[in-house]
Amino acid sequence: MADHNEDAPSSPPPVYQLPEWETITHPPKPRQSLLGRILPSRKSTDEPLAVSARPSTAFELEPPKESSRRASTLPIHASTTTIGAAKPAFFASLRRRLDSALPPYRTYFGRPRRFLFLYILLPAAVFLFVLVPLAIGLGVGLSRRSSGIGNLPLPGNRDVFTGELTYYDPALGACGIQSTSSEDIVSVSHIIFDAASQGSDPNVNPLCHKTIRVTRNYIEAGEGNKSVDVTVVDRCVGCQPTDLDLSVAAFTKLAPQDSGRVVGSWAWLS
Repeated sequence: MADHNEDAPSSPPPVYQLPEWETITHPPKPRQSLLGRILPSRKSTDEPLAVSARPSTAFELEPPKESSRRASTLPIHASTTTIGAAKPAFFASLRRRLDSALPPYRTYFGRPRRFLFLYILLPAAVFLFVLVPLAIGLGVGLSRRSSGIGNLPLPGNRDVFTGELTYYDPALGACGIQSTSSEDIVSVSHIIFDAASQGSDPNVNPLCHKTIRVTRNYIEAGEGNKSVDVTVVDRCVGCQPTDLDLSVAAFTKLAPQDSGRVVGSWAWLS
């Protein structure tokens, strides 16, 4: 009995097709490694061209001309070269002008041009551009200092000055003199004491042993103007230029001791 299954035609395999709404229209991009993100990707221009088995014509056998739009892989030094070339050109132009003004083959004052530059022109340039500005600045600074000292209440200034009067308990002063509260002595401002100083030793300051007359209206006792002559023996660090720091004996002749700080006038006697 013949097998009917062998004579029957075989059915084609089923074909599965995705519906249109499931078709992938934008395939996902392949993931890139960290090294691939840093290094530049290989362009299509870097890939070797496929060689065709078809015989080439004479036009195709000519070497391909490199496109002008293709970026060169060589480093570009155009700007650096231009800047580097500009400097020699500038110095060459300057040298030509110098040679035209002072020819190198000539002698100047019986000396070659090198001698003229090193021993005449260079010292003159240093003098004009270094020493002269330095001297001007020093002169301006000294004039400002002298004008500032001229306004201080120093012995050369015969004006009558007004300032605050205080008292302190004296001991060994900056003039090297041992004093007590019962003596009529005074400590002048450190500003005028230092301005009058002529060295590092305060004991020989010109203000030491100078005499000052201090006057004040003793309104607390109703006695009118009272004066006292005091001798400079010390330097007051916290005093302004016209302030005086008196001994207790001198202060109480002008104001009550408990007043502490009063305003008075004074002038140099010697």
